[in-house]
Amino acid sequence: MTGPAAVRILVAEDDLRVRAALTELIAIEPDFQLVGAVGDAPAAADAAERELPDVAIVDVRMPGGGGAWATREIRRRSPSTRVLAFSGHTDQQTVNEMLDAGAQGYLVKGSSITVILETIAVAAAA
Repeated sequence: MTGPAAVRILVAEDDLRVRAALTELIAIEPDFQLVGAVGDAPAAADAAERELPDVAIVDVRMPGGGGAWATREIRRRSPSTRVLAFSGHTDQQTVNEMLDAGAQGYLVKGSSITVILETIAVAAAA
């Protein structure tokens, strides 16, 4: 008997160190599977269309159109993908912009590992 399938995750973050930290965190979680790690909005949309991830973690401020554009494109190309905005910016305008674009949740950079993992799991189960 096999357990539930791993949650397939796409990481879209332009900061190489932050992207590496997220991908390492996902790699050590047995219930998660990294399906892509990209550094700009067009690459995020393309990867989502190709991989159809369960969850996409999308940096709010990234090259090639930004997080809101990437979120709209990901939702258009892979409608079942749940997008989590990922940002150090917590002002209401930024949060609303991402939620209006279709993000299901908002992760603040610098959150604890526990919060990050729980937020991904909740998004995947939604």
